[in-house]
Amino acid sequence: MARNILCSSPQPSEWVKGKVIGSGSFGTVYLAMSKATGSLFVVKSAESQAGLQSLENEVDILENLDSPHIVKCVGQEGENGDRKFNLFMEYMAGGSLADVAEKFGGALDEGVIRLYTREILHGLKYLHKNGIVHSDLKCKNVLLGLSGNIKLADFGCAKRLKNSSSTQSCNSAGGTPLWMAPEVLRNEGLDFAADIWSLGCTIIEMATGNSPWGGNFSNPMAAVLKIAQCNETPELPRQFSKEGLDFLAKCLERNPRKRSMAEELLHHPFVSGKQEYRNTSEEDACSPASVLDLGLYEGDDESEESSDGSERLRRIAFSTSCRGEEKRTSHRRRHSHRHLNGSDLVSSGNWVTVRTG
Repeated sequence: MARNILCSSPQPSEWVKGKVIGSGSFGTVYLAMSKATGSLFVVKSAESQAGLQSLENEVDILENLDSPHIVKCVGQEGENGDRKFNLFMEYMAGGSLADVAEKFGGALDEGVIRLYTREILHGLKYLHKNGIVHSDLKCKNVLLGLSGNIKLADFGCAKRLKNSSSTQSCNSAGGTPLWMAPEVLRNEGLDFAADIWSLGCTIIEMATGNSPWGGNFSNPMAAVLKIAQCNETPELPRQFSKEGLDFLAKCLERNPRKRSMAEELLHHPFVSGKQEYRNTSEEDACSPASVLDLGLYEGDDESEESSDGSERLRRIAFSTSCRGEEKRTSHRRRHSHRHLNGSDLVSSGNWVTVRTG
């Protein structure tokens, strides 16, 4: 069984709150330091009822998970009669993939995207084997360590699927609209396939420096309606290799029953480096296509099989600095166009994560 990673919480007198390093629909994120050890960690603070529920859900999801691809929760506490809730998380010094892309010209090299995607897939494989849908995968919610290791974060929208059905009602689903799967926006149910669609959108975000679907919407509702009802997919990166485009096509299959799953995608040459794509059979697959395929999970077997990918990440994670001034200029032109339109309706930062139920 996966061990419980939720340890005893630091007391207010034992840590010092630092500067704000982020925010979300739940509340505010601070850098913090332990007085006893000098170590750094992150404090996510919520004061609203909705924010409190989000952080409580995150604790509930994370407390029984233990994977090198999932950010760790190290404690929690209430303040002022529980009117404020603090969640203590490990500190990932590299920031989010959204931060990294912005610092390196707005987009990442395909070689780096391949490595990051492989690490994300290992995280999704682990979650899905444990019956959990992340529900809000995007660059902002994928964190980078200084050694190039990748971890999935922000589980405020995550759902643990029940054993009695293959999907969960979308009445309680959440996420960020431009990254959400069409079937979720149509309230047809939530399953592991929804995370794979979001992965495809996240790859587009890494490759282009823009949100999926671009900025062709006058308002958020127009975007939601188009994604839910049209037969289209987000525009794919023009500079991508054939392997990359094929991988995205498998992620962005509009029929969730035909969409590839995490275990199958780990064999794709876009992330495996193999010349031929082997279609994983149902008997071989470890990542369930639905919750009906779930079995008892005895532990995390991903560390060894992903070690080569982590080593490559350490070698080339920041090679995007060599992309040149052309990409930076293009990125600045895109952002200038957004500002001329008055507001940035397509960035991850302004697309608020929605939660219902």
